[in-house]
Amino acid sequence: MPLAPYLPRADRLAEKYYAAVRVPPDVAELASVPDTLAPGSPAKVGILDLAFAVRGERTELVERYQKTPLQIMRPLWIDPALPGMSYVYMMATGGGIAQADRYRMDFRCGPDTQVHLTTQAATKIFRMEHDYASQRVHLTAEAGSYVEYLPDPLIPFKDSRFYQRTEVTVAPGATVVVGDTLTAGRLARGERHAYRVLATDLHISRPDGTLLAVDTLRLAPGRRGEGVLGPGVFAGHDHVASLFAVTDRVPATELAEALHEALAGLGVLYGVSVLPRDCGAWARVLDDSPIRVAAAHEAARQAVRRLLTGHPAPDLRKP
Repeated sequence: MPLAPYLPRADRLAEKYYAAVRVPPDVAELASVPDTLAPGSPAKVGILDLAFAVRGERTELVERYQKTPLQIMRPLWIDPALPGMSYVYMMATGGGIAQADRYRMDFRCGPDTQVHLTTQAATKIFRMEHDYASQRVHLTAEAGSYVEYLPDPLIPFKDSRFYQRTEVTVAPGATVVVGDTLTAGRLARGERHAYRVLATDLHISRPDGTLLAVDTLRLAPGRRGEGVLGPGVFAGHDHVASLFAVTDRVPATELAEALHEALAGLGVLYGVSVLPRDCGAWARVLDDSPIRVAAAHEAARQAVRRLLTGHPAPDLRKP
């Protein structure tokens, strides 16, 4: 299957390309014209479009379009166990996401590619007085590929408004590992669930449209955060992390058991289950310590990598 077509620059700068679709009502009702730069203005639209293909014995970045404030440096090949795997660090030159920002990222991973996508640091969602911010992520993994999309934690500041939609398309024979971590805010400043609204959608499907998994999060804390601290959401904790692994390399039950063994005994609240259609497994972790949550998330990732490739993942040397 060939890579998706490379879009002309003018098409990427059209509002229908970068603007979020099906924005949740709690976020959409906040739409307004800011007294600062409006949506679509210069520096308010961040675009990253990357395509990967196998060239020789390693995965290469073969197409790239980036528009500030989103950008990458050159890919790295830092994994001694999987020397052909391309590691890409994404970054935002503005330091964080501000009101009326509209981001879109596309990652097109061709047949048999090996790609690891992560961020340089945590994503900060700044305080907002008008409108909201949104981010669209589209990841496509073709047959035989092994792709990891593991950004650093999302930190919503006081009064921030944010919507993120992540759409993952996994071809039969491909493997995709998607993870995320969400914090309660800038806890050192006393901002515990002080954001206005935060909503995320994760959709995982096959190329023919067959839906494999959906994960929906809607957070509207209210003045003291009562709306998100119940047992069905944060359960009184400050950090939540998730990891989804879609693969047909091993049975779903075997993958779920590996995740369970990796998380047992780490002192965090967690749950593990197989995904619908036995297409893989997923795990979710809750805790008050960012260190324990990060360690649990890494333990889950390492368990998946060892089971599916026979090798551990390298240290990414992040602070």
